[in-house]
Amino acid sequence: MAINILMPALSPTMTEGKLAKWHVKVGDTVTSGQVICEIETDKATMEVEAVDEGRIGQLVVPEGAEGVKVNAVIAVLLEEGEKEVAKVAAPAAASPAPATKPAAPPPPAPASVSAPKPAAPAPAKPGNGARVFASPLARRIAADKGLDLSRISGSGPGGRIVKADVEAAKPGRAAAPTTSAAVKPATTEQPVIAAPGDSRVPHTSIRKVIARRMLESKQTVPHFYLTVEFEIDALLAARQAINAVTEKRGTKVSVNDMVIKACAKALRDHPECNASWTEDEMIQYGAVDISVAVATDRGLITPIVRNADMKGLAQIAAEMKDLAARAKAGKLKLDEFQGGGFTISNLGMFGIKNFAAIINTPQAMILAVGAGEERVVVRKGQMVVRNMLDCTLAVDHRVVDGALGALFLQTLRAYVEQPAAMLA
Repeated sequence: MAINILMPALSPTMTEGKLAKWHVKVGDTVTSGQVICEIETDKATMEVEAVDEGRIGQLVVPEGAEGVKVNAVIAVLLEEGEKEVAKVAAPAAASPAPATKPAAPPPPAPASVSAPKPAAPAPAKPGNGARVFASPLARRIAADKGLDLSRISGSGPGGRIVKADVEAAKPGRAAAPTTSAAVKPATTEQPVIAAPGDSRVPHTSIRKVIARRMLESKQTVPHFYLTVEFEIDALLAARQAINAVTEKRGTKVSVNDMVIKACAKALRDHPECNASWTEDEMIQYGAVDISVAVATDRGLITPIVRNADMKGLAQIAAEMKDLAARAKAGKLKLDEFQGGGFTISNLGMFGIKNFAAIINTPQAMILAVGAGEERVVVRKGQMVVRNMLDCTLAVDHRVVDGALGALFLQTLRAYVEQPAAMLA
C-alpha cells in the first residue's frame, strides 16, 4: 500500500517548517537512506532521508512551501508493483512563499535525519498536553513494541527520545520529570499601523523562535544581575605569548576563547552553577558544555563547545572558528547547538562597554562580555592605567542564589586575572 512521508520534527522546538528543496520528482525510485528533500527548521536547513524504498507517487507539498506542520503529509511513496493511488490534498499552510517576499536560498546542510515512517503514530502527548519529541526511528520502534513514548526518558539533544531509549524501555516505564509549560499572559499591545513608505519584512522561523523563547525567559525566569570589572593585562600578555606559538599552526586564540576556558574552569569548580531548574528537581550537568552566542543573517545561534574545561585554548579557538562559520552558513548539526549548560554573549567587538543578557533557558546563567579598554584605576594608593573588562552575569534565582553567583564570579576573576591557572 502507499506510504505517506510526513514532515519530521527535526528539533525539540520545531512545530512547523519550510520545504526548502526537493531532491526527487514524481516517478523517481528512492532507496532507504537516500536524501529526498531539504527542510528549513527554526535553527538550520537540514536534509531528510527516505526510510523506505519505493517510487515517488506524489509530491504533496510544493518546493518553497512555508508553515508546513510537523507530521503533515509531504509526499506519497508507492511500493513495488503498486499503481497510482488517490491524490493527497496539500496541507492548508503548505503554499509557496509569495514571489515578492524577499528570501535568500537556504544553504545546504550536511546533517541528515530520517523521515518518519507512515505507520508511526502521531506524536504522543504526555498527561500535561506537551509534545513528546522523538526521532522517527524511535517512534516506529515504539509502535512495533507497543510502548508509550510519553513514559520514556529521552537521552538525545534537548531530551529527544532516540532509538537507544526505546530499545532499552520496558512497558510501564515512568516518564522523566518535565518542566511546566510557560503561561502566556494576556496581551494589551497596541496595533502597529503601517504608513506609506514603510516596508514589511516577514519573520523568519528562527526570528519567531528567538522572540518566543526570550519572552518566555524574561516572563518566567527570575533574573538577577551581577557585574564585575576584570583587570586583563595579564590575560592579554598570555594571549600574545600563546599566539606566538599557535599562529604558526594556523590557529589564533581570541580573548573570547580565553573567557570560554575561564568560565569552563569556574563551572567545574562550582558544579552547582552548571545546572537547570525543573518543577520537580534540579538537573546538575556532569559535562561542562559552553554555548556561545553567534550573530547570523538568520538570527542568533548558540553553538556549543563541548567539555570546554578539558580542552586547551588552541583547540577551543579552532572549534569556535569552525562552529561560528558553519552557524552563519546554517550548516550546524542538531547536537552542535542543542543543549549546553552555560552561555557567553560577547558584544565587546562592537564597542559595547557593558550590558545585561537574557538567560538562554533552560540554562541558569549567561555571561555578557563587554569591550576591554584602558582605564585609570587605583592600585596601592596610586593611580595607574590598566586594561579593564566589564562582565555582567545574569542568573536564574531559582537555581543559583546571590552569594553563590558572587562566588562563581570571584573564581572566574582568578582565572581571568591569573590566566596561568587555566592551564593547571
